[in-house]
Amino acid sequence: MSNNRGCSTGFKVGRVGEEPEDAAGTARRMELAGNVRAVRIRLAAACAKAGRDADEVTLVAVTKTRPAVDVVHLAALGVGDIGENRDQEAAPKAAEVAATGTRVRWHFVGQLQRNKCRSVVCYADVVHSVDSARLAAALAEAVRRHRERPLDVLVQVSIDGDPARGGAVSAVGHGHGPAEENVALDRVLARVTEADGLTLQGLMAVAPLGWEPARAYETLAVIVADVRRDYPSCTLLSAGMSDDFETAIGYGATHVRVGSALLGNRPTLM
Repeated sequence: MSNNRGCSTGFKVGRVGEEPEDAAGTARRMELAGNVRAVRIRLAAACAKAGRDADEVTLVAVTKTRPAVDVVHLAALGVGDIGENRDQEAAPKAAEVAATGTRVRWHFVGQLQRNKCRSVVCYADVVHSVDSARLAAALAEAVRRHRERPLDVLVQVSIDGDPARGGAVSAVGHGHGPAEENVALDRVLARVTEADGLTLQGLMAVAPLGWEPARAYETLAVIVADVRRDYPSCTLLSAGMSDDFETAIGYGATHVRVGSALLGNRPTLM
């Protein structure tokens, strides 16, 4: 990105879309167009059921394992928020998409290792998965050294209180005891708020395996309400995926992270 200092990908960048689109490319764009329509219909119905405006919810297309050309197609179809969860895939893909002149908003939604912060701040517009005070500090340092504008951040919260599955641990919403300080939700929120270069925008969560979506997002709503009493500007909530985003919308999600419903079943990673 041109306004990030000290960021050089080192990747050879292809020119997606320079050649005329072949029959397979046209078919793929038509497939994606149908999927986008279907997901937007589901999203609008969920918002109507919840008494919300569909414009309140941002659709984030999670394109992991998919090629850069799919991102270009999605952008042409009006889906300009793109989620990735592995830096080693996301960094070259972002560079390849940028080389086409396509502008999208990149959301890093996966577990982030501190040694990847330098790379991620060079392309991500939002990081959804800050789940420890140490990670917040590392991300802030990477922003200071390699980026010229603040980075929007969501703090990932653990719904079931088990940090082993990712997420900072709240004192409310579950029966677990006090969290270790580095992953205590109040400590992570404070660290993000006090860090130069990071802008706290909200929370993110993933429904625990084996939990019914309604139970998960009702628990999350309790945590969100508690956080907003101390951080009223913490307005965004990233929750819900292909199979359960309607339920998440009913409990206040502002961003839904949709992969397979938009792009089809993913190929197996080797």
